[in-house]
Amino acid sequence: MKRVTGLGGFFFKTKDPDGIKKWYKERLGIPTDQYGWTFWWKDKDGNDCSTQWSPMTDKTTYFEPSNKQFMMNFRVDNLVELLKVLKEEGVTIVGEIEEYEYGKFGWILDPEGNKLELWEPIDAAFK
Repeated sequence: MKRVTGLGGFFFKTKDPDGIKKWYKERLGIPTDQYGWTFWWKDKDGNDCSTQWSPMTDKTTYFEPSNKQFMMNFRVDNLVELLKVLKEEGVTIVGEIEEYEYGKFGWILDPEGNKLELWEPIDAAFK
């Protein structure tokens, strides 16, 4: 079974998300929007894929129970099966699977307490 297939996103805390998005837009040319930046790429089979870069307020509770300043999101092929395997391997699962029109999400903790988001994407939903 495939596990991680790519980077789905990088989320980080900041005191001024709008100011940071503006800085990255002005200084690095990143075309930011209210969520940050969704950039598109093709996988090795030529499929359209997206990765999200998002500054979030330093008050967000979205990364809990981790107290880190960032959270990575990894793309996966089969979230339900992967979470079953990870649980059997002793990995801490956080919360329940959530489903949206753009994919399924689940969360785990790594050995250092970093919350990792696992995403089974539906990239076509973004277009």
